[in-house]
Amino acid sequence: MPELPEVETTVRGLSRILAGERLASVRVNRPDLRRPFPPGLVQALTGATVTGLGRRAKYGLIHTDRDSTAIFHLGMSGRWRVDPEQLDKHDHLLLETASGHLLALNDPRRFGSVDLVDTAALDSFQPFAALGPEPLGEEFTAVYLHRALAGRESAIKLLLLDQRIVAGLGNIYVCEALNRAGIRPDKPGRWASRPALKRLVPAIKAVLAEAIAAGGSTIRDYAQPDGELGYFAKDWRVYGREGQPCPCGGVVERFAQGGRSTWWCRRCQR
Repeated sequence: MPELPEVETTVRGLSRILAGERLASVRVNRPDLRRPFPPGLVQALTGATVTGLGRRAKYGLIHTDRDSTAIFHLGMSGRWRVDPEQLDKHDHLLLETASGHLLALNDPRRFGSVDLVDTAALDSFQPFAALGPEPLGEEFTAVYLHRALAGRESAIKLLLLDQRIVAGLGNIYVCEALNRAGIRPDKPGRWASRPALKRLVPAIKAVLAEAIAAGGSTIRDYAQPDGELGYFAKDWRVYGREGQPCPCGGVVERFAQGGRSTWWCRRCQR
């Protein structure tokens, strides 16, 4: 599933094409993805001008001058295609701009979604209502994280994946950040010391920023809107590298945790 850096990369790519543009034509090629397309989506977007794009957690936001925002989630295999030479059977939503660009939301597995909400009510949109702070935002600090983890017996990795604690983090970047910070992924949250969290928060911000700069990590079907692949995977220290050397000289191990694989190094993560 595309994680925060992949969604941020997608939003930035779309912004170069959509921001300030009028949507001359909007077409839905099937009734649903993970859930039905909003019934008024085509009418609300056709003729609207895109005033800006944004991201919340793993959702992309397309703001319009009609005080409405289209919210998309890429699910397991979704991606936006820009000016495709020919349409694909999995291009389920088409946006054509007045300047002639065509954007196609392609989702073979249809685990993605598109919603339409009043821009003023974004914070009360059900998936957003309980989200924690953005990991790249100023509210996400070691002080905040220490308070959020206080008294929690669950493993710190699982707590970081809890969107109510911090929004948008996924398995890849949590594994990588914990390795950089030298923290065991199975350490109970309440045992995380203030010095450890002062290492962890900058590690999370750094690994996300580096992944965004690299265009994300290419997992299965993911690609940027222009078709380019993300290249951060070549810089993974532990994720997917079981049996290979950690930068510290130890060996990367893997174990199951909360229904996902966790990669770590027992030599440097304590």
